[in-house]
Amino acid sequence: MNPVLTGTTSAHAPAPAPFTVTATRDYDPEVGALPSMSLGRYEIDVSGAEAARRLFAAGARHVTLPRPVDVTDAADAAWAVRALSFVGDLSSLAISVDWQLRTGPDPDAWRHYGHLHPPTAVLGTADPAATALAWRAAYYICKCVYRYGPGFVQVRDRRYGELRRFTIDEPEYHQAIEALADGARADAIPRAVLQDFLDETLVLPVGDHLWWAPYRVRRWSEAPMVI
Repeated sequence: MNPVLTGTTSAHAPAPAPFTVTATRDYDPEVGALPSMSLGRYEIDVSGAEAARRLFAAGARHVTLPRPVDVTDAADAAWAVRALSFVGDLSSLAISVDWQLRTGPDPDAWRHYGHLHPPTAVLGTADPAATALAWRAAYYICKCVYRYGPGFVQVRDRRYGELRRFTIDEPEYHQAIEALADGARADAIPRAVLQDFLDETLVLPVGDHLWWAPYRVRRWSEAPMVI
């Protein structure tokens, strides 16, 4: 087994429960299965952003999650929001992800998550493979992202077709975004701030937890006016 991706966590945040992924050096799963291309198993017990950066630096270009992400199971909400955030962190680095998402029977529910690297199946729908194919056909990197500027956070969201752009400069909103980076309990976010995020579908509830949908970018993949 490769070294654990360890690190420190915020002094006011509980240590996240570790989970194990497998990683390879190539986007093609068949190529990644070759002995020289496999990076083996990594136990992740740091933030998703830090883990994604370390995996990228180690040469990982394809990562497999250990189990499906089920946003319909309130009992598994803590895992679901952390896993979704981690998939976003990997997507931001153009690392492909082998994963499955259970959204329930709504055939359009995937659009809330459609900026993430497409899963192999969208479970719970009438045709999980076909729904995943529609997701893949509509996917491109930086579809729903945020970035830090001097004193502000900017969100650019194209999940629903048109560009929606938000510039956020209030400190309490910045604190909420930081708290939501790997998912958070619903009672950890001020109600007024949370309601604004919910109204714009920037936060999605999963059981008693919350997921911050945009993933962070540090450099635009294209001119920002295009994205």
